[in-house]
Amino acid sequence: MDLTSRLRAFYAPGVAYEIATPDQPIPHMVLEVASRYPTRAAIDFFARQLSYSELAQDMRRCAGALHQAGVRPGDRVALVMPNCPQHAVAVLGTMLLGAIVVEHNPLAPSGELQSEYERHGARVTIAWSKTLEKLTFLGRGHITFSMDLTSALPTASRLALKLPLKAAREKRDQLTSPRPAWARSWTRAMRAATPWEGSCPSSVEDVALLIHTGGTTGVPKAAALTHANLQANVEQCIAWVSVLHEGAEVFYCILPLFHAFGFTASFLAGLRLGATIAMFPKFDTTLVLAAQRRLPCTFFLGVPPMYERLLTAAEGTDADLSSIHFSLSGAMPLSAPLAQKWEEATGGLMIEGYGMTEASPVLLGSPLASSRARGALGLPFPSTRVRIVDPENPTRDVADGDVGELIASGPQVFSGYWNQDDETAEVFTSDGWLRTGDLVQVRDGFIYMADRRKEMINSSGFNVYPSQVEDAVRSMPGVADVAAVGVPAGERGEDVVAAIVLEAGASVTLAELRKWAEKSLAHYALPRQIVVMSELPRSQLGKVMRKKVREQIMGAQAAATEAVAGAREAMSEAMAGARDTMSEKVAVVRESMSEAVAGARDTMSEKVAVARESMSEAVAGARESVAEASSEAMRRLTTTTSGRANQDEK
Repeated sequence: MDLTSRLRAFYAPGVAYEIATPDQPIPHMVLEVASRYPTRAAIDFFARQLSYSELAQDMRRCAGALHQAGVRPGDRVALVMPNCPQHAVAVLGTMLLGAIVVEHNPLAPSGELQSEYERHGARVTIAWSKTLEKLTFLGRGHITFSMDLTSALPTASRLALKLPLKAAREKRDQLTSPRPAWARSWTRAMRAATPWEGSCPSSVEDVALLIHTGGTTGVPKAAALTHANLQANVEQCIAWVSVLHEGAEVFYCILPLFHAFGFTASFLAGLRLGATIAMFPKFDTTLVLAAQRRLPCTFFLGVPPMYERLLTAAEGTDADLSSIHFSLSGAMPLSAPLAQKWEEATGGLMIEGYGMTEASPVLLGSPLASSRARGALGLPFPSTRVRIVDPENPTRDVADGDVGELIASGPQVFSGYWNQDDETAEVFTSDGWLRTGDLVQVRDGFIYMADRRKEMINSSGFNVYPSQVEDAVRSMPGVADVAAVGVPAGERGEDVVAAIVLEAGASVTLAELRKWAEKSLAHYALPRQIVVMSELPRSQLGKVMRKKVREQIMGAQAAATEAVAGAREAMSEAMAGARDTMSEKVAVVRESMSEAVAGARDTMSEKVAVARESMSEAVAGARESVAEASSEAMRRLTTTTSGRANQDEK
């Protein structure tokens, strides 16, 4: 029995192993739902609602406006907007024409947007007015529509924004900007358009959506998802949560539509079920809790940081979350304590999903049953097959229980990146399986994450999984958050570095952290460095971007090294200058000393000479005196002697 078959034994009761293959493009699916629930609210935006029949009308009007702008089947239409009714209408209207939707993050920097445009080559853009300043790189032949977000607000809210008050002016400036001369008004284009009455010319195998990968581990790429890919994943999600009721649910669409998780599991799945979809332009706990009081949610889709922040915001208030019967968490690991706390607050069930943009995006999920294993990635979705293989040789399956790379196949798996054949070849095995790049293992019938293959740390020849280091460090008192990365360490390969965020007033040393972590980590996996950060860089979904953490750490280390080198150079220059100054001073002293010594010598010589001269004169005088005295004595002696002789002679 293969791995997929063994894992399916743990499915929740009633979940089918296979789903029916979609046979119609997305717009036809939406029009069918609209015919069944014409008066039901399809989109809710701050209490202003758009019924399914109105959504169908606006979808056709949007297609008409785009057709008048020259859009034809296969053309790309770029959308640069937050979640809002105009965004939903633009998606469906573009697809109705047989054109391809290209999603963009409206908060992305201009350089990133430009590189994405160079990749997909769209000639028409519908953009939120606040983003237009980032799109000035678009050429004269490009048609750009400016979307006024405030036009979707309820009438009372629009009037309030026009009040001559500072608060109203500031809020208005946050939501909209004046339209530049080179952009057309999307509101006017919609009003003047003749509704498109034709049917969608696309087949289910045609590309419907280009959506960019997250880019947390590399350069973003445009994944080309077909109508069949997207609808298959919608049907898989619905089959997995089969307790949802068509025409009766309220979905909160908080995750951005430029992210595959939000686009498929929240927006498209909500439309397929005839649900009311409450759209939020950004995640804000105040906005969400206010909506919960007005339009209680039944199915909540989010990421762990959202759940945590909502629970914190709801504490000590009258907020009631009990309407949320089912919740789906994805994009990053969900901790068991957080899941339990959310289920206690809502009284409903929370499950975890796993996937990637290239899979539309969901591949695995925890079963919606008491048998679910918290912390596990889960089980393969219906019609999805999985294998765990040797990352270096993906043709070889690893032994049961061993860590290996997860690969998958299924109707939700894309066929490739847009105009990027080399990158497409890298993400598939030779026999057509999608390589996830994630290292996993099977334990007790469920697939668990080991780590990202690309983010694995090589420490002294040993493979270290960042998530294992993070789990060990995160449990330490005083540590609020952590990211583990590897930095180059010469012959050792990489050093494990723990970037930590501390709780208020806490302090942690490297020795303390290693002592704590060694209870659950091998010695080679213990952090060799710690870096304290005020916050960890996260994606818009709240996922910690280890790549960014690593870049920041290495950048800081490089800056520190440069600063040390600069300080050493400055010190060397200072010492050299000091030496030069000292040498000059020594030379001056030596010169002065020489002059003094020479002067002293001259003085002494002069004095000696004078002394010698005086002594010579004295000696000479003495000699002369002696001579004179001697002469006188001799004279006297001679005289005396001569006298005595004369007397003797007498």
